[in-house]
Amino acid sequence: MDKDRIEGALKQAKGNLKEMAGKMTGDTKLQTEGKADKVEGKVQNAIGGMKDAVKKH
Repeated sequence: MDKDRIEGALKQAKGNLKEMAGKMTGDTKLQTEGKADKVEGKVQNAIGGMKDAVKKH
């Protein structure tokens, strides 16, 4: 498993926590940061997946 996939998954989890905390506290900035972290994590995870696919061939 590529390190980008692991880091991407961690960023997604961190973003999810930030987003939930923002919703609970009414902090829209924190909520937006969480959404951005989740998107960044998804992209990084996808890049890691492509690297894994290339390594297999």
